[in-house]
Amino acid sequence: MPMNTLYADKEPTRAEVDALPGATVIEFGAPWCGFCRAAQPLIEQAFETHEEVRHLKIEDGSGRPLGRSFRVKLWPTLIFFRDAQEVGRVVRPGRVDEIRKGLAQIDQPA
Repeated sequence: MPMNTLYADKEPTRAEVDALPGATVIEFGAPWCGFCRAAQPLIEQAFETHEEVRHLKIEDGSGRPLGRSFRVKLWPTLIFFRDAQEVGRVVRPGRVDEIRKGLAQIDQPA
């Protein structure tokens, strides 16, 4: 499953996220966010070797319940899940190795 380049039209519910099997990354951000746009090449590079990881790109903002349920405060925030359990997060990544480290944690069988 390749990296998503577009924000989802509709965010999943927390219950849907809590039921996701396997390796998942949720990326919270906004299309107009400069930090989010600057991080896209790093995220793309990291996902080149992790195509089997599910990537959900969620537009976040005031009144958006999913981001609030995960206490997201800055964008982009990438949260790494293994079988619906958060195992790490990266906030405003500045280096590709930060993202690769999170991917490595979830891309292995538990």
